[in-house]
Amino acid sequence: MKMNVLRTTLIAFIVSCFFASAQEKTVLFTVNEVPVYTNEFKRVYNKNLDLVKDDSQKDIDNYLDLFVKYKLKIAEAKTLGLDKKPSYLREFGNYKDQLAKNYLNDNKVTDQLVEEAYNRLQTEVDANHILVKLEENASPRDSLLAFQEIQKLRIRAINEGFDVVKKDIHNGRTLFAEELGYFTAFKMVYSFENAAYNTPVGEWSAPFRTQFGYHVVLVKDKRKNKGDVTVAHIMLLDKEDSEDNQSRINEIYKRIKQGEDFGALAKQFSEDKSSSSNGGQLNTFSAGQLSSKIFEDQAFALEQAKDVSKPFKSEFGYHIVKLIEKHGMKSFSELAPELKNKIKRDSRSKVINDKRLEGLYNKYNVSKTTPDLTPIVFILNDTYFSSSWKIPADFKGETQLFKIGNTVFSQHDFAEFLLKSQRKRQAKVALEKLVADNYILFVESSLKIYQEENLENENEDYAQILMEYRDGLLLFDLMETEIWNAAKQDSIGLQQYFALHQDNYFYDVRVDAIVASSAKKSSIKKVAKMLSSNVSPDAIKAQLNSESKINVSFIEDILDANHQALPKDLKLETGVSAIFTHNDAYSVVNIKSVIPTTSKSFKEAKGHVIADFQEEKEKEWMSGLAKKYKVVINQEALNQVKEQLK
Repeated sequence: MKMNVLRTTLIAFIVSCFFASAQEKTVLFTVNEVPVYTNEFKRVYNKNLDLVKDDSQKDIDNYLDLFVKYKLKIAEAKTLGLDKKPSYLREFGNYKDQLAKNYLNDNKVTDQLVEEAYNRLQTEVDANHILVKLEENASPRDSLLAFQEIQKLRIRAINEGFDVVKKDIHNGRTLFAEELGYFTAFKMVYSFENAAYNTPVGEWSAPFRTQFGYHVVLVKDKRKNKGDVTVAHIMLLDKEDSEDNQSRINEIYKRIKQGEDFGALAKQFSEDKSSSSNGGQLNTFSAGQLSSKIFEDQAFALEQAKDVSKPFKSEFGYHIVKLIEKHGMKSFSELAPELKNKIKRDSRSKVINDKRLEGLYNKYNVSKTTPDLTPIVFILNDTYFSSSWKIPADFKGETQLFKIGNTVFSQHDFAEFLLKSQRKRQAKVALEKLVADNYILFVESSLKIYQEENLENENEDYAQILMEYRDGLLLFDLMETEIWNAAKQDSIGLQQYFALHQDNYFYDVRVDAIVASSAKKSSIKKVAKMLSSNVSPDAIKAQLNSESKINVSFIEDILDANHQALPKDLKLETGVSAIFTHNDAYSVVNIKSVIPTTSKSFKEAKGHVIADFQEEKEKEWMSGLAKKYKVVINQEALNQVKEQLK
């Protein structure tokens, strides 16, 4: 999963730097006589101007050099046939399908659903429900019986109470009576959510249908959503010596209860590198947003600002959490993009789909009136329900059923659709009904396919983005094949490169040290004196700490000179340092030894060696591409571009 995310991110970065549509036909340069137009270059340059941090790349000549190199790589990718690879075609096809979804639906409907979802997210609903389970393809008779049953149960629940009905009818198979607790938008299927939000508190809804069967809902309560929370935490990572970490987190907790500053202790001891320097403060989050429910529950359980949790263990280690602030819901503009993505995956998508189809019927002028389908019914038989039906060889089916654009869809096309859609163990229905139902599916499917196949011609923005990804994916595959993987797999080349550049890979000066910290200067003075007398940290803690009070904590390790526990101006020399204030605490360091600058082994430096080796290999490769492909710059066009971009 992580590799897929990284791959998509890299492709997006690549294509954001090097693509535009070629509407303007002035040629800026050619690569083996393939033209690249000025409009494309200008669009790319302007698009990325604010993103470029290196001022040299803002120079048009320098940027043109980068753009030419990009085009050389695309030319090489096509020469190598990377655009014909099944894996490339499959991934591009998947992306095309995903991208098309953003352009195929009615945005007004989506916007209305987003606004409705946002309004509903303000409120949590506490509800019970009763369900008469029903299969989606149930017969009309079974559906009627289920509807009649849910009506009876609704009346009983109103008169006798939910608990009585639940005890009497719930079997967990065909009849359900359940307490759902509090929920909000997107937690239930859309039709269920509609019933819950549209029913007043204390009342039962009217019966309604979902894919599970017929329901009624009792709305017990509605309350304001909890919103978001901002907390700080101190974390010790879960390691093999977990008992030691549990003891350390309890020590830290005692120091907090003694009145020591939470943020200062986070700076000293928290092993969450992303937050420790900020006093442990995390980005604001809402329920369900983190990957740890344990952590979220602890965070939301805190009620008042500055409240601190007791130490607890999550999937990642030991924590202490401090509440900074509780927040209400995010603004509509902040939450809207996230809601749009959820709606695409939610049962609300049926509303969007229905609106899309309505628009397509009108756009392509396709009638909703069902034509005479008797010839299709005539060629069908019961073998269809066992997935063994075949179209009769003598069936011509040339009669037109409908037309989309210039494409005619005939009776034979519909027969082909039926052939492909038959599946084993289908419930038998009358052939007339089977044909009528499938005809609607056939028309709707044909409308969607036609729109998707013609989307590049109908929507310029879609065409541009699709081309960006097409080239970006090619470029990614090329770099992965020719440079990244090649460099990683060239073990001999890597070893040789390391041998030639070994002086570039080393550890900076480090210290083998004991760092003591305390909120009290008097305590740290005692520590300094005992460290000077070679008293061990365990012995010092035994004297100065107790079960009820922690006066001093220690870090014992080999530390980089820039370690968070060490001040920047600390003299790196053996012995006990002077007492200093650092991270809002008093500290002293006993440096047992100073480890000078040390060369890294190949194994230790391998990551950096690979990166440097790849860079050198790419330079050599690009030099070869410049010789392989003839690039001709149109100087007159370039001068015009420079004038226009000024």
